[in-house]
Amino acid sequence: MAYLSKHASKQQGVVLITALIMVIAVTGIAVTLMSSSSVDIKITNAAQEREVAENELIGEVQRMISDEASKGAANQFFLTPDEVSSHAGADSEGMVIATHGDMQSKMVNLNKGALDLECPRRFNFTAGISCNMLQVSTTIKYGSKAKHELTIVTGVAQEMASISKGI
Repeated sequence: MAYLSKHASKQQGVVLITALIMVIAVTGIAVTLMSSSSVDIKITNAAQEREVAENELIGEVQRMISDEASKGAANQFFLTPDEVSSHAGADSEGMVIATHGDMQSKMVNLNKGALDLECPRRFNFTAGISCNMLQVSTTIKYGSKAKHELTIVTGVAQEMASISKGI
């Protein structure tokens, strides 16, 4: 025991100071890793919210086009440019044709000239048939407080049986 008491008086607290420096360094590294992981979690959540919104929006576009097409001759894809612009509720962005939840679909008729537009080419293309060319934009707001907006713009070509009218 006499040996231990002689050496105890020679220590000046170097081990204590070294241990405290190591604890501070490890704490700093831990805090940095925790803050970067919380940023990673926020980025991942934002990417997931956008993916969900995009999938909902694509489904809404398909549902809206299917619903309109199932109306037959009464669907709004047959409307002429004058009918679209004079429709109640039409504005510079077009005419609202569908609202579902927090999503809204607007239609703009692209036949602005004097002549009807030729239909886009496809495998069973018929020469001389004109098309009513429409642009449908569907928008969804997503994220916390709905501060983000995602829009899909779809082109619709409706064959017209008579000049300037789809029916």
